[in-house]
Amino acid sequence: MKEDDNATLSLEDFQSIKNGEDLRKLLHERKLSTKKVEGKLQYEMMLNELQVELVKLQQWVKKNNHRVAIIFEGRDAAGKGGSIRRFMEHLNPRSMRLVALNKPTEVEQGQWYFRRYIKRLPNPGEIVFFDRSWYNRAVVEPVMGFCSDEQYDRFMVQVPEFEHMLREDGVIIIKMWFSITKAEQLKRFNSRLKSPVKRWKFSPIDKQGQELWDRYSFFKSQMFSKTHSSYSPWTIIKTNDKHTARLESIRHVLAQFKYDNKSESLNLLPDPNTVLRYQRTSLK
Repeated sequence: MKEDDNATLSLEDFQSIKNGEDLRKLLHERKLSTKKVEGKLQYEMMLNELQVELVKLQQWVKKNNHRVAIIFEGRDAAGKGGSIRRFMEHLNPRSMRLVALNKPTEVEQGQWYFRRYIKRLPNPGEIVFFDRSWYNRAVVEPVMGFCSDEQYDRFMVQVPEFEHMLREDGVIIIKMWFSITKAEQLKRFNSRLKSPVKRWKFSPIDKQGQELWDRYSFFKSQMFSKTHSSYSPWTIIKTNDKHTARLESIRHVLAQFKYDNKSESLNLLPDPNTVLRYQRTSLK
């Protein structure tokens, strides 16, 4: 064996690894950096522990017939879909749903805007995850010219009352905005284009997200100022670090509830450097 052969791992080495601890030991033996591996293992361990808490939360929601709607909003490539997958990964599909609607049909375009969302709200004992929501009309639609000024103005007047009625009827609404910087968004767009399994995620509208960055910022600010309320607040999740954003968004949701058998040993309070109320930060 050459002197520098110890600085590499062979196929046989990988076949001998049974768990994370085996990998740690082997890397230490070969005097290889373990920083990335340690970070990944720590993330996976914490994610698993938080997902156990999500299962407890779901069981409590079902037992008590609560209705929970969790809204994921943000610019393209901000990590909404990846976070939602981690939320849902181990939940019982019988009492949770994902809502990710396509553009309205011709019939839906002639209906009250909120109608297509009302029929997808959670039933008693159910958690519903919205991968984008009625807030399409607050940001994406006016930016891209998909709605008229009149439709936009009407929506902005109606949405606080709509959410107030939902809250009074017992629907628990959690609204999260996944915040990404312009440079990081471009980096993720380029990554999508280079990957055959991710290229489908990229669309012409995504490209315009960079070109119309400032216009998106304007309508996003309008949305926060007019739709943030005590009964339906906006929470900002900084998402330039995907792993951190996933963990902290789960912590934020868990922190909203006093469910049965909630862990007292885990840190279930979100990091205030990553999870912020809308007023506390200037957003990207």
